[in-house]
Amino acid sequence: MACCWVCGETASVTGCALPQLLRPRALRPGDLIAVASLSGPLHAVYEPDLEQAVVALERMGFRVRRSPLLAVGRHHWWSAARPVEIAEELNALLRDPEVRAVIAHDGGQAALGYLDLIDVEAIIADPKPILGYSDISLLHLVLYARTGLVGFHADLATPGLGGAWRAAPASRRAELEKLYSTLLTGTESIGALPTTPSWECWRPGRAEGRLIGGLLNRIVLTQATPYALPLDWFDGAVLFWEEMGGLASHVWSYLQTLRHCGILDRISGMVVGIPHAIGGLETPDASPTLPEMVLDVLGSRDIPVLGNVEFGHAGPNLPMPVGIRVGLDAQQRTLSLLEPTVRPHAMTGPVS
Repeated sequence: MACCWVCGETASVTGCALPQLLRPRALRPGDLIAVASLSGPLHAVYEPDLEQAVVALERMGFRVRRSPLLAVGRHHWWSAARPVEIAEELNALLRDPEVRAVIAHDGGQAALGYLDLIDVEAIIADPKPILGYSDISLLHLVLYARTGLVGFHADLATPGLGGAWRAAPASRRAELEKLYSTLLTGTESIGALPTTPSWECWRPGRAEGRLIGGLLNRIVLTQATPYALPLDWFDGAVLFWEEMGGLASHVWSYLQTLRHCGILDRISGMVVGIPHAIGGLETPDASPTLPEMVLDVLGSRDIPVLGNVEFGHAGPNLPMPVGIRVGLDAQQRTLSLLEPTVRPHAMTGPVS
């Protein structure tokens, strides 16, 4: 049974109101963003990509600092360091008033090891944007559950800003830089995210609701921890997810897990990212296709589904801020952010 970290009650017994959103303070030009190893290590071959990520952030008008664990060759097993070390560094960044945002260098397999070591009081006292996807999905979901913090499911530094962005056409790169800068500094809603021809309507319809999601397998893992989102919080939500690696049958199994735990009965819409490196989905004539699997699991649940949207491992990423209210029109292939992700400087405390 999931425990609600807002009211302390057991959600499956009592239910729990949606949390007040905890929006970070808007960044200003010249503010400091820390690039940190919140999961995987930095391999020497990717050092140039990290350097380009720093350039991209500086081009947006921010100062950038690399955290100590972000050193080439430093690692513990498959992670940048032991869980307690990663937590200590993250907590130091959360407590440092000069640091105004944190972006993960890369994903990996580490966040599960330190979810219980994060200083949530520091987050409540001074909420900051934490950017990243993949393993970082765990942080977004758990911190949203525990504090109401808006999670910035957005590009990682090294494979994203320093990799996928560089490979994108110059016009797309400029569009993303403007979008991310507005995401972090603007106190008005962004509105419609930029659409591309890849977006597909898998089931028509419209929906409005809070955006909740991330990497599909991490959504499932989150709900297996004591920090699971109460089931009530999915009422009317727009669920977004993407997946990479493994097999098509794994995707189907994860979706079935969401069905069994009742999440799919509560959401008002779904947005699916472009699949990446999934066995059985690599060819145009693959059977079943990803839309077929999604609609098979949804069954008679008549909700809009928008597919092949650019977020996650296929990159470069459109931002998908966890907790923010969105408007979805699958037939028109639009997804709009209806609220700002950050708050003006004069405001303090949670903002509903």
